[in-house]
Amino acid sequence: MLQLTPQSKIFIAINTIDGRKGIDGLVATCRQKLSAEPLQGAMFVFTNRAKTTIKILNYDGQGFWLCIKRLSQGKFKWWPRGQEEVGSLSYRELHILINNGNPTSASFSQDWRPLLD
Repeated sequence: MLQLTPQSKIFIAINTIDGRKGIDGLVATCRQKLSAEPLQGAMFVFTNRAKTTIKILNYDGQGFWLCIKRLSQGKFKWWPRGQEEVGSLSYRELHILINNGNPTSASFSQDWRPLLD
């Protein structure tokens, strides 16, 4: 089962991908362009050029999960920019992105904080 926890490692591909890519194509993209090994359990988030679709690739120890969300109208409002090929997201930021929000403008409490006496 796909698990999304505060400890999840989530990487986001800055550059767009060919939206026709399936699991094998995305695994190759992870290894060649992102210099990452998808068999180590991290999640990888991709978008197509039109920014209408998000694909999430994850390996759970037995096989790959490929989750796809395609908007029925409009485009995803936010996608990171930068010189690097890959960035990272927290699990909360991924939830906001999936719901077509902007994770950089959301305010979050800390994931972990000490208990008060």
